[in-house]
Amino acid sequence: MQIYNQILSEIESGSFKIGDKLPAERELCEQFGVSRVPIRQALSALELNGIIYSRQGEGIFVKRNEINNAQSESAIFFKSISPEDIVEVRMNIEPIIVRLAAERATEEDKEELRSTIQEMEKETMDGVYVPETDHKLHYGIAKASHNDLLINIMAAISNAMKQQEMWKFIRDRTVTRPDYRDINFKEHQLLIKAIENHNEKLAVDVMTKHMNNLYDRYWKE
Repeated sequence: MQIYNQILSEIESGSFKIGDKLPAERELCEQFGVSRVPIRQALSALELNGIIYSRQGEGIFVKRNEINNAQSESAIFFKSISPEDIVEVRMNIEPIIVRLAAERATEEDKEELRSTIQEMEKETMDGVYVPETDHKLHYGIAKASHNDLLINIMAAISNAMKQQEMWKFIRDRTVTRPDYRDINFKEHQLLIKAIENHNEKLAVDVMTKHMNNLYDRYWKE
């Protein structure tokens, strides 16, 4: 959060203007004296809030220099959404999103998803679960659908998950466990492979299973 707030502060103050390119991850790591994980977490949160955007192979750029009032008001709204609502929406909408992603994903989309799944693989091998990477992957799948409404719905789901304290509690007692963490990664890996191969049916089947497993892990444990 400190990194997020500092980068946001620099953007709001005009140190980085709309359209400017942010320093590379390596430079930010050196600047803040941290590893890439917290840098990527902060950048993912800034992207989800519409402050920055990434262009594969080019870098990260400033999209907007402030968080508007609507977003502040939405934070209050998202806190009121129950974990049951979140799971119900995800179980129904993410198979639709992944079907379109498998159909429409460009080479650039696939490269971005491969990069994110590699991050998740490294984190899994290091024995950690980073929720921001998970969110980034599902948001990347939504972007590959090339449907602006679905992309915004996925961003709203991610915001609801971040604001809901009970969701965090449930998540921390499930996917952070070694057995679930490994299964979680493997399911995501299968999703990306299905999208890469433009296999719509497999992508839907894997996502449906992933969402059903999500339900089972959260409510039956």
